Amino acid sequence: MDASFFALVGLIIFLGILAYVKVPAMITGSLDKRADQIRNELEQAKQLREEAQQLLAEYQRKRKEAESEAKGILGAAEREAAVLREEAKAKTEEYVSRRTAMAEQKIQQAETDAINEVRAKAVDLAITAAEKLIASKVDGKASAELFKSSLGEMKTRLN
Repeated sequence: MDASFFALVGLIIFLGILAYVKVPAMITGSLDKRADQIRNELEQAKQLREEAQQLLAEYQRKRKEAESEAKGILGAAEREAAVLREEAKAKTEEYVSRRTAMAEQKIQQAETDAINEVRAKAVDLAITAAEKLIASKVDGKASAELFKSSLGEMKTRLN
C-alpha cells in the first residue's frame, strides 16, 4: 500500500468528520447569512438612492422657485429704479426751470434798477443844469415868483 492510498483514506475520514460536525451546513448558513446581509445592504442602498433622488428633485424645485423669485425681485427693482430716475429727471427739470426763472427775474430787476438809476441820474443832471441855467438867466424877483408857482403846483399834486 502506498502513500497515496493512505492519503485518500485520510481525506475520506477528514471529509466524514467535517460532514459529521456539520461544517457544510455551517458554511452554507454562513453564506446564507452573508447573502441576506448583502441583500439588506442592497435594499438600503436602493432606498437611500430613492431618497437622494427625491431630495435632488426637491432642491431643484426650490432652486427654480428661488430663481423665479430673484427674477421677480430684480424686475421690481428695475421698475422702481426707472420710476426713481423719471422722478429725479422731473425734479431736476423743475429745479432748473425755477432757477432759470429766478435768474431771469433777478436780471429783469437789475435792468429795472439800472434804468431807474440812470433816470434818477439824468433827472439830477437835468435839475442841476436847469438850476445853473435858471440861476444865470433869472434875477431875484423872477426867482421868487417861480418858487411860489412851483410851491403851489406841489401843493395841488400832493393833495
